[in-house]
Parts: sequence; structure tokens; C-alpha cells
Amino acid sequence: MNRADIVANLKKILGDGRVVTDEQILKDASVDRFRKYENICGVYTQPSPAAIAYVESAGEAAAVLKFASENRVNVVPRTGASATEGGLETIIADSVVLDGSRMNKIIKIDPVDMLAVCQCGVSLQELDDRLRTMGLTTGHSPQSKPLAQMGGLTATRSIGQFSTLYGGIEDMVAGLEAVFPNGRVVRIKSVPRRAAGPDIRHVIIGSEGALCFITEVTVKLFPYYPDNNVFLGYTLDSMKLGFEILRQVMVAGYRPSIARLYDREDGAYHFSHFAADKCVLIFMAEGPKGLAEATAEAIRAIAAAHPECLPVDPGHIERWFAHLNWDPVKIAEERVEIAQTQNIGHTTEISANWSELNNIYEAVMKRVRAEASDLTLLGGHSSHGYINGANIYFVYYYNLVDIKPEEEISKYHLRIKKIIVEETLKRGGSMCHHHGVGKHRAAWIEDEYGSSFYILKTLKEAFDPNGVMNMGDIIPVGR
Repeated sequence: MNRADIVANLKKILGDGRVVTDEQILKDASVDRFRKYENICGVYTQPSPAAIAYVESAGEAAAVLKFASENRVNVVPRTGASATEGGLETIIADSVVLDGSRMNKIIKIDPVDMLAVCQCGVSLQELDDRLRTMGLTTGHSPQSKPLAQMGGLTATRSIGQFSTLYGGIEDMVAGLEAVFPNGRVVRIKSVPRRAAGPDIRHVIIGSEGALCFITEVTVKLFPYYPDNNVFLGYTLDSMKLGFEILRQVMVAGYRPSIARLYDREDGAYHFSHFAADKCVLIFMAEGPKGLAEATAEAIRAIAAAHPECLPVDPGHIERWFAHLNWDPVKIAEERVEIAQTQNIGHTTEISANWSELNNIYEAVMKRVRAEASDLTLLGGHSSHGYINGANIYFVYYYNLVDIKPEEEISKYHLRIKKIIVEETLKRGGSMCHHHGVGKHRAAWIEDEYGSSFYILKTLKEAFDPNGVMNMGDIIPVGR
């Protein structure tokens, strides 16, 4: 089907006012933050979509998807548009961006069952702001909180900065509504737990728009006790020791909401005023007053057993805590800074068991320093802990030297990401902890899954037999 026919059919389904075909808007919709330098320079290397289709109900989403599937039109689902791994790139010509951001109603907040029911376009910031006036919270606070919406957070298996206590989105989602490409609308009911076969929530959570379009999410709620927060900070000389202290805290059963370890270079970027040339270890305990204080006291005892782990003024950590998230203002400022300085930064996050975490960190740092060019910062931090391991967030900045905008990804970004992925996978870790696979880690998906790739591939073939759902995401085109 040609571009004009796609647009005409979408307008029949939704009406003229909810089908956008403005050329510049379509160009901007062809990418996400993975290609931010190209976008800043006004260069667009991906095919523009045929249209952006704004749906306002599950029924409308079903009609659009059924049309797309029957006519082999690629669909890229979108809500908050804050993705960072190319998941929103329209790599197929004349795709349709299916946008659920206007499905933005908070349907129900239930303080008895401790559940909130939201349409996919509900802003996480708006939801949590309302909940906090009621003494409640989702517990979910990714850095993208001011931008992110509930559908995209669920689709990308996102995680928040307080995950060590509250878990990731997969621990919070109790029920779902989603639409599959044949137009079938499905609902998964919200109950505390069930053993009626496999947990089919996880077919949808983390599917990154490659299987279905999420229209409604029900999440768990938690009491909100901000006055009880206890902040702890330490400096130390070794990432290896820092990982061990994190391990001891987690294995002992304590659950601070924040448990972070920064290496020297990443730490200097954030904490130069008190931690020059030192690694930095940060904790925050929260919850009921007695529980928060007991958690903080236990962490102090674990840290005190290591004389080289030196406490710092907790006020430093509390001030850092107040400025965690990025918002449209910060993003606009970042764009100006990149254009002026020709210096850009990216991140790649992985996870691994405790026994390999420091080995991965050291191997990545060694290879990137040896193989990458024009680096101005190479660091890392761990920000999400579990009883059996943690994540590492690798952070890298580089000067853009003698390149065209469209060469930035191949010369710098993907070269560094490839090293991180390879060194992680060879040591049994996961190549992505929470940003999702997108289209730029899909090349390694079979290495990530091993023999279980059979399950993923079968899901794709079963639920998207005509190959119209976000092609190239998670599973590369051709597989």
C-alpha cells in the first residue's frame, strides 16, 4: 500500500484531526534519543513514517492495527517518546507511528486494594504527584519520570531509581490491557498472585511494541514516607570493594531504596565537591520510620567493617537526590551544549551476578580505553541491586572530531556499545538491564537468549505473523 492510501485509510478510521502528516513532525518521529546528535544537526537518516495516528481508545487502536496487519504496514507504538535505544526508529518506509499519549486518563486509584488503573498515555509524574497528595506512591522513579508515560514504561520493562526497594516495573504491574495486530483486545486481571499457568503479563511487559500495543496498565501502590528518608554516603578507593559492600547489604536482606556505587571518573562528574579521585557509595533508606532507621543502622555497620570506606556528610547526598531527573528544560539545555561544544555523552547498562560484576567492569574499561577514540569521560556506576547481583551503567562522553552528523553512531557510539555488550555476554551477564533492546542491541539478541531464543521467536511469529509490529526491534530484520 502506498503512502497516500495509508494516510487516507487512517483518516477514515480516526478522522483528519488525529492523523498527522506534517513533514517536520514526521522527521522528528522517525528517531528517538539514540540519534540525538543527528536530530540536533537537522539530519534524518531513517525513513519518515507515513503518518502519526493518535488513538483515544482500545477500539481505535484495534482498528488501526487490524488495518496495518492486513495491509503489511509497519507500526511503531509510542507514548512518552523518551526511548534511548532506537526503539522508536521507523526503519521501514511508510510506517505508522501509533501514538497513545492522548489516552491519558487515570481511571481509578484504590487505596484499599493499593492499585491504580491508568490509560497508557498517563504521565508517571502526574500519577505520582497525585498519589503523593494521598500519602501514596508508585515507587517508580526513572530519570525520565517528567517525560515517561505508563504504556512505554511497561513496554520497555523500565526501572526506577528506587528499585532496590520497590522493584522494576515488572514487579509493580498487576494487570494490563493490550491490543494485538489482528485487532484482538485482551485484558489480564489484577490479582496479588496466581498459579493458573505461565504469568502471561510477561508476554506484554518488555515487548517493546514488537508484539502488541499496551492501552491500560494497573500498578501497585505503596505508602509514601518522605520525612523518614535517611541518606548515607561514603568514599572509597576500589570498585571491587564497593561491589562487595553492596553485595553484603543485599545478601543480608536489607532493602534500601537507593544503593549506588560510582567509580572515580563518574563520581567526579557528580560529586567533585567532596570526592575528588574517589569512588562514591550512596544509600537511601526509606519507609516506616523504624524500618528506615534500622536499615540505615545496618548499612552503617556493614560499611564500618571496612576501614577504607569513609563516611561523608549526608547533606551532600540529600542535595544530589533533589536533582536526579531530566525534564524538557534539561533536554533543551543539553541540545544547546552539544551543538556548542561538539561533545556528547551516552550510556549503556548491563547486569550480571556478583561473581562477574567487577570482572565485566574492568574488562570494559580496559577495552574501551584501548579501542575508542576522542574520549573525554569514561566511567560507570551501579544503581540497582539484587540478592544475586547488580547492574552497571557505563557512561561515556567523547568529542566529535571530523565527522558528518550521520557518522557519530558508527564511529563512536556503537563501537563502544559493542565492546560493552561483548564483554558482558562472554561472562554470562545480560546486555541490557532496563533501557530495552531497541534496534541497536538487536544484533546480539540470539547471543543474549541462547537456546531460549526459540521461545522469543515463536512468540513473534504467533502474535505478529504478518510482521507489522515495530520491525527490527528486539529481533533484527531478517530473523
